[in-house]
Amino acid sequence: MTSRRVVGSAAGVRERVTAQAEGDNGPTLEYEAGNPYDEYVGAQILHGLLKPRTDVPEERAFLVISQVMELYFGLIRAELLEAQRLLDADDVVGATTALGRSVRHFDGLNATWQSLSWMTPVQFNSFRPALGEASGFQSAGYRHLEFLFGNKSEPMTRPHRRTRRVYAELQEALAKPSLYDSVLDLLSRRGYKIPGDRDLTVEYVPMPEVEAAWVAIYGEQGPGGELWNLAEALMDLSEKFSDWRYRHIMAVRRAMGAKAGTGGSTGLAWLERSLRREVFPELWSARTVI
Repeated sequence: MTSRRVVGSAAGVRERVTAQAEGDNGPTLEYEAGNPYDEYVGAQILHGLLKPRTDVPEERAFLVISQVMELYFGLIRAELLEAQRLLDADDVVGATTALGRSVRHFDGLNATWQSLSWMTPVQFNSFRPALGEASGFQSAGYRHLEFLFGNKSEPMTRPHRRTRRVYAELQEALAKPSLYDSVLDLLSRRGYKIPGDRDLTVEYVPMPEVEAAWVAIYGEQGPGGELWNLAEALMDLSEKFSDWRYRHIMAVRRAMGAKAGTGGSTGLAWLERSLRREVFPELWSARTVI
């Protein structure tokens, strides 16, 4: 058996290339520094962040899925900010591509609910007291997504007041245009009559002029048209976001019914009200008019 070589330096890389040329195609098993995979992915750091407060196995699943969702929130936020940057630069094709990636990321995010869909009230109650006042609505990552989608709310930044950096970032996101604001500004630059006196710090309110613009776009363009493709990408994104909220509701109903939430909300009733807040509303209402 050929011994494995130590790889890490330029000389080590040359040795690996030589070994491959000589037919030694096995993996490199020794390195001059640390494990390259762990250094890149930070796997040990990630596993070290898992700190259940009980020895109940259901809590470990709940905690892991919550952390995975947080990673997805950050990933989707980065994609939406990239799409917004491209929209502001009039690169509709690039922005639509970034939105398409976001839709795929939502597929992964939404699939994570399957790892909690089995939880019964007895199982959830076995570790629920350990959560204290912790609740999903306190997630800054999720709140950033809501703000980017146009669901602005200053009170929802308040749970983060004692975390200065996070609070400052949320305040900044509250004051900045949402992704949909950037879309509407693009439509205005393309000649559609879009009101320009919007208050960016409050929840977006549907406007008949915006609905008329989408009706016109669907009437003027078809598959392949820049704005038509943008509209459909936004529809996909809106639908996936609604899917996430619906699956959240179903997981809550199954695990705790209509009990009050740990963070002081009404729990299920709170989530059901949130589900009724449509993202990019005129894209939905335009379909009734077309």
